[in-house]
Amino acid sequence: MTKRILLGGLFHETHTFLEEVTGPDQMRTREGAALLARRGDASTVDGFLEVAERRSWTVIPTLETQATPSGTIDHAVFEAFWARFEAAARPALAAGLDGIWLALHGAMVTTRSDDPEGDLLERIRALPGAETLPLFAVFDLHANFTPRMARYADGLVGYRENPHADARDAAVLSADLLARSLDTGVRPRMVSRTFPILWPPTGTGTADRPMQTMSALARRIEREDDDVWAVSVVGGYSFADTLHTGVAACIITAGDLAASERHLDTLEEIAMREREAGVPAEWDLESALDDAIANPPPGPAILVEPADNIGGGAPGDCTSILRAFVRRGLQQAAVIINDPAAVQALATVEPGSRVVLSMGGSSSLDPGPFTSEVEFLSRSDGRFRLEDLNSHLAAANGVNIEMGPCATVRAGGTTILLTSRKTPPFDLGQLRSQGIVPETLAFVGVKAAVAHRRAYDRLGGRSYWVRTPGPCPSDLTTLPYRRIRRPIFPLDPPWRPS
Repeated sequence: MTKRILLGGLFHETHTFLEEVTGPDQMRTREGAALLARRGDASTVDGFLEVAERRSWTVIPTLETQATPSGTIDHAVFEAFWARFEAAARPALAAGLDGIWLALHGAMVTTRSDDPEGDLLERIRALPGAETLPLFAVFDLHANFTPRMARYADGLVGYRENPHADARDAAVLSADLLARSLDTGVRPRMVSRTFPILWPPTGTGTADRPMQTMSALARRIEREDDDVWAVSVVGGYSFADTLHTGVAACIITAGDLAASERHLDTLEEIAMREREAGVPAEWDLESALDDAIANPPPGPAILVEPADNIGGGAPGDCTSILRAFVRRGLQQAAVIINDPAAVQALATVEPGSRVVLSMGGSSSLDPGPFTSEVEFLSRSDGRFRLEDLNSHLAAANGVNIEMGPCATVRAGGTTILLTSRKTPPFDLGQLRSQGIVPETLAFVGVKAAVAHRRAYDRLGGRSYWVRTPGPCPSDLTTLPYRRIRRPIFPLDPPWRPS
């Protein structure tokens, strides 16, 4: 008889140091049939639906709620999600279910809860009929993993790569593990540990130490310990100030818990030994430009601005790189600025016209709006399709991306793409869809930390991670943590890097 599996999702990476509160108007929700319609869109939900189709499961959809990384979620958003989830789950449970699968992020914070994912899992377990069901989920490598998440789930599988080229694959794995549990009747348990380490997003790329070393050990544990179903190395999300923020690891095991604790000991030893490699050095902006001009790379010089990392919750409108490009008179340069007001100001301007335009600079940390005479080039609805189906963007958003109404202008030799909805620069289709050919650029500003690399590294240039003002600094000692556990690297001596 076919298995009946409940499906839902809750996805947000919450930057608690931002002043904004993320409300329901910023959330995107798919419910019922719209959730099932994600089949084929390259998202994590699509990965689950592939397994469900292969296994001939009957999928009972609830809803999925998500938003681009931003400030603390209004707790009413979570309660509204739960009310709709519960309303769909209770009759499904009463009719009979065999399992539950969820698409999670793992770094959500609301105005009333530091651990909404833990809250969700605990509430699900309290529903009549859900107490003993296999409950599996996929989650983001940048989660802040909590003991309650491990306690109330049978198997949570994290993305293994950063950039997250494997998000859909991780979802497939977690759904396959749900199938394994259903086939064998074995309900595994989870063991997790959060280490006394905090790394900025720039230090969590899996092609580099320390994440590379830890990931290699995780794969070896999976090969050598037959009782272990999966090991996830969690980079953490350092811009959420919670008790469990930081680097972690979790293990799904059907065997001896003490053996898994020993595996966690070894992973923690590596993290501690290589902790300083997780705090990479950054260039001074002007020095980076001097070097790129003096030693032009074969492709574009990519000025990476982690402090305005859209994928980390920043507004995507800081102006430091734009100012530097224009001031130096650079040619074949491009920057993306999120500024719906600037787009609206160009709504009636004809292509080829020259106007004085104020752009970006909304953050209190930024020098402020950049005002310049610009040539108006084009406008569009801002829709584009990912060139790379394994793009970091696909995990939650699928292949069809909406930047909102957009306008393209030029200031001197710098082309500026203005968007109405902040959109992480993780796919070259973003530029190409607006008539900007990335292969022709000599300089490009990228508001990211690591996730852009899968796209931009292909251009064959050279990347410079630069220090600029913004809400996502790589120097975490500058942030006013209050709730995080202490001591923790690199905030506290003797661990603070010199």
